[in-house]
Amino acid sequence: MKLAFWTVTKGAGNIAREYKEKLKEHLKNYDIDIFSLKKYDVENTIQIEDFSSNISEKFSQYDGHIFIMASGIVIRKIASLIGTKDKDPAVLLIDEGKHFVISLLSGHLGGANELAYSLANILKLVPVITTSSDVTGKIAVDTISQKLNAELEDLKSAKDVTSLIVNGQKVNILLPKNVKVSDKNSADGFILISNKKNIEYTRIYPKNLILGIGCKKDTKAEDILSTIENCLDKNNLDIKSVKKIATVDVKENEQGLINAAKFLNLDLEIVSRDEIKKVQNQFEGSDFVEKTIGVRAVSEPVALLSSAGNGKFLVMKEIYNGITISIYEEEIEIYE
Repeated sequence: MKLAFWTVTKGAGNIAREYKEKLKEHLKNYDIDIFSLKKYDVENTIQIEDFSSNISEKFSQYDGHIFIMASGIVIRKIASLIGTKDKDPAVLLIDEGKHFVISLLSGHLGGANELAYSLANILKLVPVITTSSDVTGKIAVDTISQKLNAELEDLKSAKDVTSLIVNGQKVNILLPKNVKVSDKNSADGFILISNKKNIEYTRIYPKNLILGIGCKKDTKAEDILSTIENCLDKNNLDIKSVKKIATVDVKENEQGLINAAKFLNLDLEIVSRDEIKKVQNQFEGSDFVEKTIGVRAVSEPVALLSSAGNGKFLVMKEIYNGITISIYEEEIEIYE
């Protein structure tokens, strides 16, 4: 996760340096940058000439922005940069008196509320959270989605159902069988029985499908995309639930795979042949593939090795025009 501190005074720049050192002890997987104005010459920061142009350029490049300045400055500077709540980064404010950390934007999906609580705990600040569901001790639909690392079907229905929750109305959560809560809740689908003419509902897509793919050299991106679409459709699976694509290391520079993953906005995870050899005997192998690249199977082992390993294969291996594809479903973790 990438975080950026933004400061416009020398004092705030030095506070950001102090905070960065403290956060590095606790947030091990975070990359943290500090932006300060060049005229103040704050050491160990990225010194910039102009605040406005730099925040415009960098706004979408970080997962979270922490501004140590007045809220009015921040609101005016980022107003034109704000898009939608499912895309915007987390935005937080800290006052120069080192009293409060305020979650300003993307509290749920962007993780600003959770980050505010973390910063408050580490930096000994008072967290200020204003989202209705949080301050009333209830949970929002987009928070459920964020905790499941899932994707909302649409923001409007999520907002409508969250309003029901906040207003104290009853909302049922219906879960598929690979979400472990209790056996009596297991289901592949649900039947909605209601005498209501209109009923609010929304849908969340869990990001828990791993696509393992093997292909010939110079396979076109459109052929790979067609294979993915056909395989998902055949097995009644949605592209919104795909977490990543995985392949073998010899395909690391395969342009068709790279472009297909980029088109779908998915990570392409590369698995080494040494790792594949440790598990390849679990799967049906090919003498030809072994002679060509040194391992007996690709799509199944890379899907397994790129997953959390706590689920099952939905598709062991299917072949479409020389492209092999396997689909592994991770079990969904429930956060309480």
